[in-house]
Amino acid sequence: MQHTSPPTDTPTIPATSTVPSTTPLTPADPPGVQLVHDLLLHVPAFRGAYESHVFRQGGVLPHVFFWDVVQGTVRSFLADDAAPDWRRTLDFLEERSSRGDSDVDEVIVTSFLGDLPSPQEPGHGIVRQLGPVMSAKFLRIRPGG
Repeated sequence: MQHTSPPTDTPTIPATSTVPSTTPLTPADPPGVQLVHDLLLHVPAFRGAYESHVFRQGGVLPHVFFWDVVQGTVRSFLADDAAPDWRRTLDFLEERSSRGDSDVDEVIVTSFLGDLPSPQEPGHGIVRQLGPVMSAKFLRIRPGG
């Protein structure tokens, strides 16, 4: 039996290689996944939550990941010095909300604005800090706060 080498166009992966801590972006990434990756660039303090999410879920599920974003953002708002910086997060989401991308809006409205604390819960004051675009969307889905 003759030994043949693998074709030169097929990369080999060494046994000691590790999976990178971020998922590479491809042009085929859905808008919600792109939103998550862009958020990580803007607010890197979400990196740990992202890596844990990808490990648990086996990939990026934007609506599920945004539960962690809400929790981290509200925690930061309540502590005012905790990471991730709630102001940077709201600024980023406000800017993305103003673009009119319905797929991105679905994630932000459903899985961020919709999960913000209710009036009787700690951290509800963050809704008064929303920018004009997100504030209007919040009032449409939760007119009572």
